[in-house]
Amino acid sequence: MRVLVLGGYGFIGLDASRRLLEAGHEVVALGRSIERGRRALPDAAWLSADIATLDTPESWVPLLRNIDAVINASGALQDGLRDNLSAVQDRAMRALFTACRQSGVKRVVQISAPGAHDGSDTSFYRTKAAADTALTQSGLIWTILRPGLVWGATATGGTSLIRMLAAFPFVQPQVLAQSRVQMIDIDAVSDAIVMCLSSELLDRRDIDLVDSAVHSLADLTLEIRAWHGFAAPVAALPIPYIVATTMARIGDIAGWLGWRTPLRTTSLLSLRSGVVGDAAPWNALAADANSFAASLRKRMATKQDRLFARTQLLLPVIVLGLSAFWIASGVIGLTQHKQAASVLGGAINNGEALVIAASFVDIALGAALLWRPWARAAALGMVALTAIYVAAGTLFTPQLWLDPLGPLVKPIPAAVLALVCAAMLEER
Repeated sequence: MRVLVLGGYGFIGLDASRRLLEAGHEVVALGRSIERGRRALPDAAWLSADIATLDTPESWVPLLRNIDAVINASGALQDGLRDNLSAVQDRAMRALFTACRQSGVKRVVQISAPGAHDGSDTSFYRTKAAADTALTQSGLIWTILRPGLVWGATATGGTSLIRMLAAFPFVQPQVLAQSRVQMIDIDAVSDAIVMCLSSELLDRRDIDLVDSAVHSLADLTLEIRAWHGFAAPVAALPIPYIVATTMARIGDIAGWLGWRTPLRTTSLLSLRSGVVGDAAPWNALAADANSFAASLRKRMATKQDRLFARTQLLLPVIVLGLSAFWIASGVIGLTQHKQAASVLGGAINNGEALVIAASFVDIALGAALLWRPWARAAALGMVALTAIYVAAGTLFTPQLWLDPLGPLVKPIPAAVLALVCAAMLEER
């Protein structure tokens, strides 16, 4: 079959596309960036589109030319700068299903979520439920797959959050410790998608993809901590729900600045409700499906896994720390520009004006680091500007190298940290 995969370089979409290719299907994958898609999976044909803008059947028709089936692995956790849930998960999907009927595409596989229903307290579940209902009423051959918390070689969403919690040193933070979670291996999700195209057993079926074992969130975090090879915690650190809610709301604000942080209100509410489903139907269809324990044994943790967990835990601290450092430096420069200019000792004409201009640049870089689309460029700008400051200081005020407060020495570690930050912020 010639299959269109939406969300082609997303966590599920990319793995499913690889499995579809291995199964002999022709894959046309859709993402916002063709270049990024080709780097991730060069064997697929790539189309570029922002799904949020495809809100009419007419906008979908050109993308469905010669397509036999559609896999919808697109979606987002919560509204933010880069995401509009109603547009991506509801309106665009309704338009897609109509376009499929018009274009002769008969089969659609929808990746949804366990527990998605119209009365949910999150927009994520409500918009998924709306699209699920529209699909079942579309007249197409449909399958709805509802994966639990998906485990794979890479981390995203809920698994990223749990890996970060598992990486916490010495103690184990526990939020919603008794919440129930069922896992599923990414291979099982991709196997189910391939089965939807090759077997009628899944036609017009709504299937939860979950392991039979139900974990408490506390036990799951400890299990993943042990899988990473981190030392056992000396104690549990219960986090009151009100504290977790406050942190999640900060994550919501970060979302409107373009950051897709794993801890947001939606993820917290989802965990509080529990990520659980009925494992029996899928186990009946795939009797040899791996358990989560088998998934952990199959993919032993590597140094890269441990490094990811630690660095993702530190990334917010690095970003906020660097931003505060540069903004504070600029504010101090503005309020103390006369004193700062006097350090130059007349070596540069218009020293005060230069200090004021540099202070505004410092503040701009610190603020830009908080805006996700500009963050990596801002971090690299910090490195470049520090090099200019150190070079100019060496040329005009070399005696500052021996100053006991280290005005030419201390910016260098900050620049190195900015370089690390830029590397961490590179898109996957």
